[in-house]
Amino acid sequence: MAVDCKSIKPGVEVACLSDVGLQRTNNEDSYLYWEPESDQDLERQGRLAVVADGMGGYEGGQEASRLAVETVREVYRNAAADDPLRALTEALTAAHLNIQNYAMEHPELHGMGTTCTVVSVIDHRLFFAHVGDSRLYRIRAGSAARLTRDHSYVGRLVESGIVRSEDAESHPQRHILTAALGSGKDVEPDVPELPISLQKGDTLILCTDGLWSLVSEQELTRAVKTDTPAQACKALVKMALERGAPDNVTVLVLRISA
Repeated sequence: MAVDCKSIKPGVEVACLSDVGLQRTNNEDSYLYWEPESDQDLERQGRLAVVADGMGGYEGGQEASRLAVETVREVYRNAAADDPLRALTEALTAAHLNIQNYAMEHPELHGMGTTCTVVSVIDHRLFFAHVGDSRLYRIRAGSAARLTRDHSYVGRLVESGIVRSEDAESHPQRHILTAALGSGKDVEPDVPELPISLQKGDTLILCTDGLWSLVSEQELTRAVKTDTPAQACKALVKMALERGAPDNVTVLVLRISA
């Protein structure tokens, strides 16, 4: 899903890049950037960015992540704009149900699911919702802040103090998820209590674990500090590939430019 940078309205710079990696034969990641066509709708709905990392085998993972980003876009686009967090939550819930229904219609894809991290930027306010272990970072003034927590077995160990956060990225059980769209009866996305204020120059990074497990927060910060979003995406994916890239690698970079 390519981003047509020429069609992006002023106020942000956006770039995305996804790579199958060096040990996989298919790419189960999906990503999306969407903004309304009219300036009036842009002011009301803002800009939408999504990253999803599918699971469930060759076709199952691909279909799950595709369904997630497409459902999120459709639900958010048609939602009332007075409560963005609610719209994002409803979009992820709808994606969860769509993936489960698809799996019921295609029994050979039983077990399909996906992570999904979705953000909406309205004016200079950031809203987000999140399920799984794809991550959202905000880079400001040379410092990275991770805004999402991993819904994973290792994430729980970190939260309980059993595993140090700096060791989580390389932990052998880091891929075991405790929540995913399409998995379990219900889904409860993480959302912030209040929108997060953004400033000119702030950069948002959405990425799958194929990137964050190989590239440090310091390296993320350096890449977006010195490069355009497109150059940063290329540099970050290149780092992951140079380090073996056993998984698919996907990154979306959105910079507030006004």
